[in-house]
Amino acid sequence: MPNFKNSRLAEDIMREISGLIRERVKDPRVNGSMISIVRTELSGDGSHCKIYISSFDGLDAAKNAVKGLESASGILRREISNKLHLRKCPELKFIADDSIEKSAKLISRLKDILTSDETE
Repeated sequence: MPNFKNSRLAEDIMREISGLIRERVKDPRVNGSMISIVRTELSGDGSHCKIYISSFDGLDAAKNAVKGLESASGILRREISNKLHLRKCPELKFIADDSIEKSAKLISRLKDILTSDETE
């Protein structure tokens, strides 16, 4: 049976980190590129959380943003713990993901196919 409390907590962590990135993180590696949190995975005991980061500028920008977020992980953990009233905040592990870049390429290919069908 799936643990609904963990999935709700993972969604709450994702929402809070998204807000904190805009408000509190002043690292140019993070603010310089448009990043998005794709998904979060919380371990069964709630001690570790994987956060997948993607960027519109590509995988290299996402990797650079991950370095900036890792340096700010202490601040993020403290704020998450305070806002969500957690006794023990999970360890945050940021992982670069290229899903936004892949989806942008897929959309451009689909647009090319649609325009080529309309011209024929």
